[in-house]
Amino acid sequence: MSYSDFGKKFTQSSGIVELMNDLGEALSINPDMLFLGGGNPAQIPAAQALFKAHLQSIIEQQSQIDRLLGNYQSPQGDPSVCDALASYLKRNLGWDVTRKNIAIANGSQSAFFIIANLLAGQRGDQETSIHLPVSPEYVGYADSGLSANFFSASKPTIELLPDRMFKYHVDFDHLDIPMTAAALCISRPTNPTGNMLSDSEVEHLNALAEARGIPLIIDGAYGLPFPNIRFVPATAIWNDNIIMMLSLSKLGLPGVRGGIVIGNEEFISDFNAANTVISLASGTLGPMLLESMINNNDLDHLSNSIIQPYYQSSSEFIVAEIQREMSDLPVRIHKAEGAIFVWVWLQDLPITSQALYQRCKQRELLVVPGEHFFIGLSDQWSHKYECLRLSHAQPRSAISAGIKILAEEARAAYRDH
Repeated sequence: MSYSDFGKKFTQSSGIVELMNDLGEALSINPDMLFLGGGNPAQIPAAQALFKAHLQSIIEQQSQIDRLLGNYQSPQGDPSVCDALASYLKRNLGWDVTRKNIAIANGSQSAFFIIANLLAGQRGDQETSIHLPVSPEYVGYADSGLSANFFSASKPTIELLPDRMFKYHVDFDHLDIPMTAAALCISRPTNPTGNMLSDSEVEHLNALAEARGIPLIIDGAYGLPFPNIRFVPATAIWNDNIIMMLSLSKLGLPGVRGGIVIGNEEFISDFNAANTVISLASGTLGPMLLESMINNNDLDHLSNSIIQPYYQSSSEFIVAEIQREMSDLPVRIHKAEGAIFVWVWLQDLPITSQALYQRCKQRELLVVPGEHFFIGLSDQWSHKYECLRLSHAQPRSAISAGIKILAEEARAAYRDH
């Protein structure tokens, strides 16, 4: 079949398509795969019991069933959900928000597509872009732009730490934001690296964005205020110049496709108009579960007492496994500060991370090659081809077995070349 340029762009091979195809294969075609690849959250029994209790409470009331299944919601989302969330943000974080600052979307991936294309792309005869001040960044951004050269990016500084760890920082001394940048964008904590940009880094980036008259987009899918998958101190930062994205997926609800956008009233109104054209209305299950958890004071308990401790423990476990199994290899691990991943740097790897991924896949281990995450970075930085993203959301037996295979394949790559 013949497609438009738009059709060709969205049907071509890409990092996010490869990742989601691997996820489908692991879940349905070959369930024996060791899946240290995609972003599926862990299925935590205590979290699932909480979801079940709230879902049961909803479906026991006919009026709630009608609301859940029988009506389209407004483009912005159910007003009672937005009111509950606004009250939560004002009470817990002191943010000056009302329902007019909040929109509900069918997942933060869909939300980002709308946000990015509202801001960047072709403006008359000028081509504008989203600038990523710290590369690597989330692979799902890469193909979301409707025009060419949609992203630009800056290399980080690399701080070498004890115990074969390292950490990325914003390189403010060499941060070259193009004049055509329409927004800055960060994820916090960062997918894929688990890096948590400091409060001062975020405030500095926001100041630079404000000085240029452009917004700062913060993708908080793993962070504050929920699901709070962070292992270092950090503050949730928002103001009228920041567009914040939150997600229900990493609470343990990827199947409900719930995304949240927080911004100034003008932007939220424009977002709602675009979201109506694309999605007509948002789904209701995820937002209603969120509202129920807020109203029953369960959201903070879920985030702080169930989810955060689980992932901090699993992060410490996978780091220890890598350090033990790969102790003879030139491997560094990004300091684990949040999210559900570790970022492994195989220094001077003689094959690409894509080739290593293929070797691991032959042995029924799925990882994610790091080169897909360096979006908008034009130079051939060798570091791009020496990194892998690993998930620690899987059972510990799978993590141990997977790290053992990875160590064997990496060892063979260094030996054979």
